[in-house]
Amino acid sequence: MSWHNRVLIVNLTTHESRVEPLNQQWRDDYLGCRGLATRYLMDRMDPAADAMSPDNVLIFATGPLTGTMASTGGRYAVVTKGPLTNAIACSNSGGKFGAELKFAGYDLLILEGRSETPVYLLIQDDSVQVLPATDYWGTTVWHTEESIKTAHQDPQLKVASIGVAGEVGVKYACVVNDLHRAAGRSGVGAVMGSKHVKAIAVRGTHGVPVADAERFMSVVKHTHQLLEDSAGRKDLTDYGTNAMIDTMNAFGGLPTRNFQEVSFEGTDKLNPSAMMEVKENGHQNLITNKACFGCTIGCGRIAHIDKSHWAIRERPQYHHASGGLEYETAFAFGPVIGVDDIDALTFAGYLMNEHGMDPISFGVTLAAAMELFELGIITTEHTDGVALNFGNAEALTIMAEKTGLHEGFGQLLGLGAKRLCEHFGRPELAMVVKGQEFAGYDSRAQQGMGLGYATSNRGACHLKHDVFAEDMADQSGNGKAAPCKHSQDKIAMVDSMGICLFTLAAWDIDELQQQVSVACGDDWTQERLMLTGERIWNLERLFNLRAGLGKADDTLPPRLLETPCPSGVAEGRVAELDIMLPEYYQLRGWSENGSPTEQTLDRLGLGDYRAH
Repeated sequence: MSWHNRVLIVNLTTHESRVEPLNQQWRDDYLGCRGLATRYLMDRMDPAADAMSPDNVLIFATGPLTGTMASTGGRYAVVTKGPLTNAIACSNSGGKFGAELKFAGYDLLILEGRSETPVYLLIQDDSVQVLPATDYWGTTVWHTEESIKTAHQDPQLKVASIGVAGEVGVKYACVVNDLHRAAGRSGVGAVMGSKHVKAIAVRGTHGVPVADAERFMSVVKHTHQLLEDSAGRKDLTDYGTNAMIDTMNAFGGLPTRNFQEVSFEGTDKLNPSAMMEVKENGHQNLITNKACFGCTIGCGRIAHIDKSHWAIRERPQYHHASGGLEYETAFAFGPVIGVDDIDALTFAGYLMNEHGMDPISFGVTLAAAMELFELGIITTEHTDGVALNFGNAEALTIMAEKTGLHEGFGQLLGLGAKRLCEHFGRPELAMVVKGQEFAGYDSRAQQGMGLGYATSNRGACHLKHDVFAEDMADQSGNGKAAPCKHSQDKIAMVDSMGICLFTLAAWDIDELQQQVSVACGDDWTQERLMLTGERIWNLERLFNLRAGLGKADDTLPPRLLETPCPSGVAEGRVAELDIMLPEYYQLRGWSENGSPTEQTLDRLGLGDYRAH
């Protein structure tokens, strides 16, 4: 078995902890990570509870392949009710923290209640301490992680923490581990802050047993080779995810200036070639790539900012290397706000890591603010004297820091695009679904992406479905419901294993099934895995229905539904959600109102939820 069958539960109100055996029926039905945590969340809280109240539950969950030699086997999930969306939040992260939690002997860590004072958790195998964090409260992620390691004289501690953004409830605050990896979306860091938990530090010395070690090594060797030989893997290693900026720009699906346009004239200053360009002064933005625990892909980027750049010239504390541009960061700090200054983008990325914020949500919120500014709805009187014009790189860096520190206009930006635009009476300018900001794909150009955005359980998200190939081949909404539904189920299953979605560049269901079956020693057939993914998706839907969401929330912003795409291969099209959504509901076995039917619940083993 590659589970420890142990759940660590910490009552933050009393500062007491206990270990319970893992519910084996739930384990068999939901696998791990995303799925298993969702099942525990449904059991331990009322979905209608306020996301920022002590009644919310925060779960850190590993999967059966977390901590093993499976490639990318370092993933963990943070699952809770999100304050950005008031829906279920499932945020996934890499780095080394997830594997270390597994090494400490725990499959899940569940945080309940709220501490009266700031605390951090120190987990060292069976030793679990809730310690005062007063000295760390009000400081950055970077300061917190290094200070905790120093305090305990253990540089091998793996730390997940929040910045001031999480402490003060920025709606899209994230949990950062290993300095620049993050459970980034839906505001899981704000929930952690609401519980007065500054950090979780873990050191584990247990291994992760698998059912058949010899066979597992053989399977892993095979799957590693498939990744090694994959062209998709090679592109991720060589160029990172930011290669997508050129693809989407040429296609005409790159959201620009708050989705008013679909291509950006400055991509050649932000793309992988720009990151690798050596300037006249010898500076090169990109230093190297980097991999998470157990990863044989290495899509991460490590970069540094030109020390002569205006953003850090007088700030030597930023004259170091950290996480570099990935596609979503480049989109959110570049085209969507009209900025083409690679060093300013990199600095803004530093600030997201340092203060613990989701770059996608911040960038799209700032884009909405910039449109409000250019329409004259807000002025420099609102924005602390900063002109929020599209293309203003200095405004990007100033507002990133103000938001992270909860200062001035940054307090409004910290509410997210939906609440910001509602505050100024223009809700239609917020590019969100269920309150969560869009990623870097325009859903008029990519119809399947639009359906995935609209139906995603955690709000607009590009990582919970995959209709990319179909969208690139055909710009209509026809035939997009089936691959959207199938990929949502498949990704829910992969998210529950403890591995990275980028392995799908080379692996299909067969390779996934082999690894899980040999590691767990159980009959995980392909059909069972896909059914598990479908069960997880529907359970998340049930959580949201009980939280008060429904069909009305499965929609897109008016701009995408009503304003034709201005250029590119999809010129003249709007998002065809009216065509796709009814077919999607039918394929899901949901009613016209978007609720799973009794037959669907029974088929998935969710019959206990029929009464609601």
